[in-house]
Amino acid sequence: MQYLVTLAEEEQFTRAASVCGVSQSGLSAAIRALEDELGTSLFDRTTRRVEPTPAGLALLPHARTMLAQAAAARDAVVRATRELSGSLRVGAEQCLGIVDVVALLDRVHRRYPLVDLDFTQAGSHELVRLVRDGRLDVAFIATEDHLGAVSRVEFGRRPMILLAAPDHPLARVGSLDWSQLTDVDFVDFHESWAIRSLNDSMCLGNGVTRHVRCTVNDVHTLLDLVHRGLGAAIVPQHVGAKPQASGLTALTMPPSAPDWVVSAITGEPSATTSLVLDLLDIDLALTA
Repeated sequence: MQYLVTLAEEEQFTRAASVCGVSQSGLSAAIRALEDELGTSLFDRTTRRVEPTPAGLALLPHARTMLAQAAAARDAVVRATRELSGSLRVGAEQCLGIVDVVALLDRVHRRYPLVDLDFTQAGSHELVRLVRDGRLDVAFIATEDHLGAVSRVEFGRRPMILLAAPDHPLARVGSLDWSQLTDVDFVDFHESWAIRSLNDSMCLGNGVTRHVRCTVNDVHTLLDLVHRGLGAAIVPQHVGAKPQASGLTALTMPPSAPDWVVSAITGEPSATTSLVLDLLDIDLALTA
């Protein structure tokens, strides 16, 4: 089709072959083969010029359409490979509960195998800093504080609960009020985690003086310490549904307690970061 269109425009085999980057004999052979396939002559040939026949003129618009479609197909392949190659740097806080980050990374890897995935797990406040500094492309976090100029897309909210061992004094309370939390020993996360700053500000804002007896960087360690009676823990609702939390008493926080809010933040927009957010919507990589 490219030879056909070029020959119609140049009206000479020598110039058309030069434009197409092939030999004149190669172009002539290709045109003859096309004419043989269609069973008709496509060009009138003279010693001075080459002109399309009525059949050639009828074929020309279809040839141009086919070439445009071929170019669009090549562009689509380039967008799906070259632009989505390289590195995609993703970060997430552990056990977010709303976004299944592992499932999302698996989807990206399977659909775009040329994308080199780098994954970092850290507290939300550290992840915000890494995105702001340009060291992460996208991060899944549970804080709305100190975001600066980064873009944020909220994915969901969950209520907060208090977990305690069955023999803990709070386990026998029907419903919690803030005064009951004063001077209780707590197990909580390191200050870099969003949950820690959320708990600190929530308790401070409601007049609760609390003692954090154990500081951890792992959800399962936190649950183990709560099981062993070293303190109670204020966590998002989904943590209480983990198998490791079986046997613990879960209490609803007072109505003024804030929600656990999970978001994605991005720095400079790119094809790969939009791809991650699109896959979350398209494939519903969200937990129920």
